[in-house]
Amino acid sequence: MKPFDFIVAHDSAEALAVLARNGAGTRLLAGGTDLLVELKSAARSPAVVVDISRASDLRRIAMTEKGLVIGAAVTHGEILDSPLVRKWAPALADACHSIGAVQTRSLGTLGGNLVTCVPSMDGGPVLVALEAQVTIAGPAARRRMALEEFFVGPRRTALAPDELLLEILIPKKNLGKPADFQKFGLRRGQALALVNVAVSLRVGGPPAAFVEPRIVLGAVAPTVMRAAQAEAFLEGRAISLEAMREAGRIAAAEAQPITDFRASAGYRLDLIATLTRRALENARARAREA
Repeated sequence: MKPFDFIVAHDSAEALAVLARNGAGTRLLAGGTDLLVELKSAARSPAVVVDISRASDLRRIAMTEKGLVIGAAVTHGEILDSPLVRKWAPALADACHSIGAVQTRSLGTLGGNLVTCVPSMDGGPVLVALEAQVTIAGPAARRRMALEEFFVGPRRTALAPDELLLEILIPKKNLGKPADFQKFGLRRGQALALVNVAVSLRVGGPPAAFVEPRIVLGAVAPTVMRAAQAEAFLEGRAISLEAMREAGRIAAAEAQPITDFRASAGYRLDLIATLTRRALENARARAREA
């Protein structure tokens, strides 16, 4: 690890000021669960590390007129403990619970999970299934964009070197939308996903039919991806187990999994079909309970 300057930012304005001065030579530290590993192994260390874990305006979970807002520096553990998240987006709490161990969830942040932008992230699929948006701050202005568009490639986001992820917004229209998260790893806990799947849906009718289905896959493409063809297949279709199975098969055909030391591409395709069907069944069950 090479020497670097360490600065504590007490709000986003302080962090942005440091980014403006140093640009690409600056890295942001929230929970540190990813960055500290990089600092030990990276050939090129940053000139400046800015600690944003105590930035007050990045730590809120709040209901607003636009929807549920979660600050970028909110930890996975805080999401799990939030009555607002458990009531209005329980599938996000399920996804956060699958991340690492208690220690990791106590330090790691939702914003860090998204900005690191690994294809196997657990927070991203549920948020994309709920059509979440992100607010980004730069030196001159703020901008908001769909989370789906925020992901550019493996470990690449739409953030410029002098920009900061401020918060994540789950739109008001999707609060309480029935959703489910499924993950499969090589062990029950502290595992990276071989495949993860999130779905959301509404039920129309009678007769009962799929309305606004969203199917999102992780760990099977360069970024978290929507299974658009599977969604189109379900839209307006009568709800049945066979329709859910077929949607799983279509979703698998849309994916681009790789073969590596953990699993073959073929095995991952089977997982996509199974987990998609399972997530749809669970979301349908949640819709009945609502």
